Amino acid sequence: MALAYDPLVISSDQSSMEVASPPPVILTQDELKRIAAYKAVEFVESGMVIGLGTGSTAKHAVDRIGELLRQGKLKNIVGIPTSKETQEQALSLKIPLSDLDAHPVVDLSIDGADEVDPDLNLVKGRGGSLLREKMIEGASKKFVVIVDESKLVKHIGGSKLAMPVEIVPFCWKFTEEKLRKLFEGSGCVAKLRRRGREAFVTDNGNYIVEMYMEKEMGDVRAASDAILRLPGVVEHGMFLDMASTVIVAGESGTRMFQEEKRSN
Repeated sequence: MALAYDPLVISSDQSSMEVASPPPVILTQDELKRIAAYKAVEFVESGMVIGLGTGSTAKHAVDRIGELLRQGKLKNIVGIPTSKETQEQALSLKIPLSDLDAHPVVDLSIDGADEVDPDLNLVKGRGGSLLREKMIEGASKKFVVIVDESKLVKHIGGSKLAMPVEIVPFCWKFTEEKLRKLFEGSGCVAKLRRRGREAFVTDNGNYIVEMYMEKEMGDVRAASDAILRLPGVVEHGMFLDMASTVIVAGESGTRMFQEEKRSN
């Protein structure tokens, strides 16, 4: 996706010459993600314990935190990474790290999302880090979500892309079929995530089943409870009532939505 920003063209009454407009500045999807990520990092203050998200959008936020630490604009930050990938990135940026055992309350988490519905419910985890993300972001006083506008949906599953469920490897086909049957009425297709010919393995040694819904699944809270009641399921990628703030980067700039009362 690429969005065009038309620059302001200033004309002069003192000249009758027609001045050609410069070509529009094209912002790629990755550039929009960076804009949203930098805006989210404005919430970070010195002395905070920060949940560091995973994925292409969160990577920009982690880079920015590292940059501000190097510049001395942030001090005494402690990061809690949501994946091994983010841990490696943070270490390369010399961000001090810890975990929930040492810091059970997190001041602020910043992460991306795969879907955001009008109630600020999320789908996350298409990168495979949903369990650690949910643990850390669930322990946060404030959870800021950063997305480009392509991630906005009318309802959970509205993108028709995967809603991930982390499961134990033992008898994974059994669990996969149970998940499919659970949402059979929504036209669910359940597939084991693979990396090449092998099963994708999470940082926790588990598998991921990807659920694709043809129709709405109905009450998302009831759906959440039903999934978690299945033996073999570890966690799912619906993050309900967790986001404090969602920052959306799009053609018209950034918009900010707050929990409960949302404002531009």
